[in-house]
Amino acid sequence: MKKYYLVLILVPWLFFACGHKEKTSQETTQNTISAPAFNGDSAFAFVKVQTDFGPRTPNSEAHDQCADYLANKLKTYCDTVYVQHFTATAYDGKALKSQNIIGSFSPDKKDRILLASHWDSRPMADHDAIEANRTKPIDGADDGASGVGVLLELARQLQQERPEIGVDIIFFDAEDYGTPSGVDLPGDWWCLGSQYWAQNPHIEGYDARFGILLDMVGAPNAKFYHEYFSSYFAQDVVSKVWGSAYQLGYGNYFINQQANPITDDHYYVNKLGHIKMIDIIHQDHTTGTGFRSVWHTTNDNINNIDATTLGVVGSVLRLVIQNEK
Repeated sequence: MKKYYLVLILVPWLFFACGHKEKTSQETTQNTISAPAFNGDSAFAFVKVQTDFGPRTPNSEAHDQCADYLANKLKTYCDTVYVQHFTATAYDGKALKSQNIIGSFSPDKKDRILLASHWDSRPMADHDAIEANRTKPIDGADDGASGVGVLLELARQLQQERPEIGVDIIFFDAEDYGTPSGVDLPGDWWCLGSQYWAQNPHIEGYDARFGILLDMVGAPNAKFYHEYFSSYFAQDVVSKVWGSAYQLGYGNYFINQQANPITDDHYYVNKLGHIKMIDIIHQDHTTGTGFRSVWHTTNDNINNIDATTLGVVGSVLRLVIQNEK
């Protein structure tokens, strides 16, 4: 997953985006509502299916197999499925055969919500503690597959309980094929799939009320802060999502505090696609990278995914969708 800026931008209003101070656990409990049904165990199973293919790096057999699986699953649940085939050029000049996979509910409705995650995995474990592992591809259980797993389970449920608003689910490709650690090249080498989609949407003139990106949403006891670019481009959406999380009593997951800017898929959807989009992403302020210790290592595998966290994120999305009329 993408570039992390190790800088804390002190903008006071970011701390209070939901219109109140961070609640204590007692206050949160007093203001909770019943969470919409969401099966975290099913989302976990969808994560495992992806990692069972192996590292899903572009131009690999595992990548092709997983692409077919994701497209077929969305065809089972969604009204319409689009697959964008494109060739992206990586930082090293390699041509990456890539696919953005899009499933739509009620494609005829003008008012829409965009939900997204990336489905490819990192071709190198460049932050692994073991030097010999740093050229190996990773499973990307958290970094990629976790968000896709939540959205597949969400799609399964939306098929049964039709939303009042149109919903599009996009699995972006070629997100994690950026420059190795310590290499800084001019250009935008991360998030190649979202860059392509933002300039070539699957429907001409496509628009949505807002978008929500999921990235690294499977850690036990994950902490989701207000990522800086999310607040900069779409503060009202941050307030909507974190407010929903607090209503559900998930203030220990969705933290009402600012966090660092991340160059992730949402950045290009905002900048190039002109659709306001936020990023629900786990940041860890106790590590040197700003992410989990398993980030961009061979330990980013299914053993480090928690079904409870997947269920929390999925329940928040369900409530956000239910509240859109």
